Amino acid sequence: MSITKRVSAPPDATPVLSPRRRMLVLGICCMSLFIVGLDNTIVNIALPAIRRDLNASVSGLQWIIDAYTLVLASLLMLSGSTGDRVGRRRTFQTGLTLFTLGSLMCSLAPSLGWLVAARALQAVGGSMLNPVAMSIITNTFTEPRERARAIGVWGGMIGLSMALGPLVGGTLVGTAGWQAIFWINIPVGVAAFVLCALFVPESRAPRARRIDPVGQVLIIVVLATVTYGFIEAPAAGWGSPRTLACFAVAALALACLVPYELRHAEPLIDLRFFRSAPFAGATVTAVCALAALGGFLFLNTLYLQDVLGLSALHAGLYTLPIAGLTAVCAPLSGRIVASAGPRVPLVVAGVTMALSGLILTGLTADMPIWRLMTAYVLFGLGFGMVNAPITNTAVSGMPRARAGMAAAVASTSRQIGQVLGVAVIGSLVTSAVAGPFATGFPAATHIGWWIIAGSGLVIALLGILTTTGWARDSAARTAERLDPVAEGTA
Repeated sequence: MSITKRVSAPPDATPVLSPRRRMLVLGICCMSLFIVGLDNTIVNIALPAIRRDLNASVSGLQWIIDAYTLVLASLLMLSGSTGDRVGRRRTFQTGLTLFTLGSLMCSLAPSLGWLVAARALQAVGGSMLNPVAMSIITNTFTEPRERARAIGVWGGMIGLSMALGPLVGGTLVGTAGWQAIFWINIPVGVAAFVLCALFVPESRAPRARRIDPVGQVLIIVVLATVTYGFIEAPAAGWGSPRTLACFAVAALALACLVPYELRHAEPLIDLRFFRSAPFAGATVTAVCALAALGGFLFLNTLYLQDVLGLSALHAGLYTLPIAGLTAVCAPLSGRIVASAGPRVPLVVAGVTMALSGLILTGLTADMPIWRLMTAYVLFGLGFGMVNAPITNTAVSGMPRARAGMAAAVASTSRQIGQVLGVAVIGSLVTSAVAGPFATGFPAATHIGWWIIAGSGLVIALLGILTTTGWARDSAARTAERLDPVAEGTA
């Protein structure tokens, strides 16, 4: 008996699938999300081992993280539109191939430069996975309530995979070396590729958007120059001509990007989305949440291993409360969003992440373990709660033909947040280190924890503001403006 129902459908539309096959499609998409999310954070726990093995500086460690997230953030929008144009399954499988190949190259990298380059290749493949998978999910789960549940699972998987990174990474580094953190992606990538070929139907938009090369270049320039400026500023000097030139180029590119995208008939980023208060709030929330996570994991890894002298395995075990609370709270958050909306999860997430940051503003080399664990529990609770409402709010209410672009903006915002978290917090802390690294580092991190606490407060405030009647009305008006365009041109 066929598990695909034969129904009339427009050309290139996703066929209506049986419940069993829909769940298979969701599982395959979550597999890809798991390895991409895991790779975002698993590398953090291996940084001290990589630094010793490849003789890397702190800025070199920042580039290992940000080379991946920078390329990912730059290409997510292009990859989403490419899937709409050439076929979502084909693009998805191409992404799996490049990501798996990049992981293999990372494990074989003989130097820091080769590792950074391989991380960039990984990111090219990763950029083809998340937004395309979200388009596949949105077009597979057509009933609104069922789609909300599927998106809740998807959003929960983001948080779970990223929180598990340090724990899994610590285990692998402690038993097989830092190269093992990249080996784990290879069997999962191969399995997802095969399952995708067997169970995911091909689909594409009835009329895909044209490529926007100018917008794409401007986005790359903005992100690359800001990231380079922050990471290299401690060595070059915050007031040096090189640093100031980076920030000036970024500002000029951004000043050109906004009016260009507003005038473009088919922009890479449809800025009209931001007329929706919930969508704009979800975007800012994603930046704040992932900036907090990126900065938290970067600082915490160096603190546990370089200051406390823990092994990678023991450092990973220390972060178990973060992974455990995220695993419990992520699916709970998805269910709350589906039944009652995003306000409660967002407020809980913001408050607990802010409290975690406040506790660590007093970090010292001899901080009591119970206090450190309290901060970890609060952060895990907050991060577990935040991802499902981000994804659901970004996609809900948008026309189906625009769901891929909306999901890509949300995913891009996450990556931009992580880029900025590692670049900004890492550089400010590096500039503040006084004396020997191990003794001066705890006090230098205080500015980073204050930034993380502030990010949590912003998330809580946005959770309240973007769930009011005024915010819902703005979302409805935005959807009405977009729907004729989506039906006619998307």
